[in-house]
Amino acid sequence: MEPVTHFLTGAVLSRTGLNRHAAYATLAMTLAAEAPDIDILWGFGGPVVGFEHHRGITHTFLGIPFEAAIIVGGVWLFHRWRVSRDGRARPPLAPVRWVLLYLFCLISLLSHILLDWTNDYGVRPFFPFNPRWYAGSIVFIFEPVMFLALLLALVAPFFFGLINSEVGVRKERFRGRGWAIFALAAIVALWTWRWVERDNALTLAKIELGEPALRLFADPYPTDPYKWNVIAETPGAYRIFTVNALRGEAVSSPERDTIFKPPTTLATLAAKRSFLGRVYLDWSMFPIVEQTGTDPDGYATVTFRDLRFMYDTFLTRGRDNMRDRPPLTGTVTVSPDRKIVEMEMSGRVQK
Repeated sequence: MEPVTHFLTGAVLSRTGLNRHAAYATLAMTLAAEAPDIDILWGFGGPVVGFEHHRGITHTFLGIPFEAAIIVGGVWLFHRWRVSRDGRARPPLAPVRWVLLYLFCLISLLSHILLDWTNDYGVRPFFPFNPRWYAGSIVFIFEPVMFLALLLALVAPFFFGLINSEVGVRKERFRGRGWAIFALAAIVALWTWRWVERDNALTLAKIELGEPALRLFADPYPTDPYKWNVIAETPGAYRIFTVNALRGEAVSSPERDTIFKPPTTLATLAAKRSFLGRVYLDWSMFPIVEQTGTDPDGYATVTFRDLRFMYDTFLTRGRDNMRDRPPLTGTVTVSPDRKIVEMEMSGRVQK
């Protein structure tokens, strides 16, 4: 998921009542909910290095205990600074309980892995013991319904508190527990609904395909739980379906929506052995690796794309750019003697 939804999730989790049991719970859990995305710092090593480590060790069950310790340590330093600043800092509303705060941070960190699992990019929670990627693919990377539910859970208690203060109602020390629980329950209900509709979409695409499929995968559209982009793999090609589960339709054009598996060339073999090629093929579930050009000097361009991100929404353009640069496109330039000349990821060159 995108960062703001992660931050909101951590704050809402704290508001369910956990903030009543440990001081700084909201601060720590909000930070912990987004902490795994610290892996963005690997991007300073270049786009391929950043891609290699994105949703890597910081998004694993092995990594999150250390991340929780770092966050609690930072909050402890903040607490010590507040106390030592002038000795008159207002005491926190809840008792200071560091062990409990550490456990709450673990919950918030686990929420990050769970939310990232729900979209089609995937996570590797058992890495390095199990390198497999897992993707629930039930909600888009930005899901407006989830976002609004979380935002409402945080904003509504503030506005109702203003109204209550105007009419003289006593201000509560911890507000918003009911709203927080309602928002999280609504998100779980949304996930359940989308899971059911995802299975319906896969069934409709399988029937429409009319032949056995090696694999089927469904990509979600934002806001609409009935609309799905389904990829069906056959021995020689991929077939794309736009499915509306509410109407029971699976639409696919044999010409436009059939993508034949590209032939293997000497250039594509060399590109697959490159740094970018190894990282990309380790992550990609539906890779399209093809030689897309050769200049007069014999330098070949090999393009890496993943079919999961080659469909259009109101937020992204994948099919329109199918022969150009859909999201998460990589290119490798191979010399006539099969040496790697240049690697590029999402428009940035790996130095």
